[in-house]
Amino acid sequence: MITANQKKFVKSLAQKKFRIQHQCFVVEGVKLVDELLVSDFSIRSIYATSSWINDHPGVEAVPVTSKDLSIMSAFKSAHEVLAVVEFKSPKKPVTLQGVALALDFIQDPGNLGTIIRTADWFGMNTIYCSSDCVDLYNPKVIQATMGSIFRVQVLYGNLEELLPQHKGAAIYGALLNGENVYTQTLEKDHAILVMGNESKGISPKLMPFITHPVSIPGKGKAESLNVASATAILCAEFAK
Repeated sequence: MITANQKKFVKSLAQKKFRIQHQCFVVEGVKLVDELLVSDFSIRSIYATSSWINDHPGVEAVPVTSKDLSIMSAFKSAHEVLAVVEFKSPKKPVTLQGVALALDFIQDPGNLGTIIRTADWFGMNTIYCSSDCVDLYNPKVIQATMGSIFRVQVLYGNLEELLPQHKGAAIYGALLNGENVYTQTLEKDHAILVMGNESKGISPKLMPFITHPVSIPGKGKAESLNVASATAILCAEFAK
């Protein structure tokens, strides 16, 4: 049976400071927890309704009511199950293989989560995030990944230091005044695609590292594309 302190603890993990303090985060929902169960992430505890527990024989879980889950949930509509999961310490890849993404100051949780899901779809296994990007373990980020968070390595750090480490790599930058991506012969074996902030684009401090500025030509009157949409379009080009 769940205690009041356990419920309070799980609820506190909706805040970044408590996630950092306890080195864990919350995963909510049947699909996400099912993806979690087949991943290599370490699970501290699972809280679930009796129906979920009956559907998952052999999985250790604390039985709770829908009301309990509602109290612990970071969302207005609670799910059947949630799990408390330990942070994973990713190891930086020794060599860059294929195409990696580098995200500069992405602030919207939905955008980051969608970009992670997009990278997973196109087989891009590594994403570098600037230190000021939204937190990977924000509940809205996790929901938006639809489970891809368990398959894509996401590393945070200083992009000014990271980009030069990949010597010989083609560094693509999504820019409004870049070359038409549809007319370019893209490097697909050793490249990084840099995507900038939702409103400000790529930071001026990163511009010296961009070797291949590219753009997505438009035909309508919209000023720009949403960064997650633009990332999906560009990833599709690299996947061809």
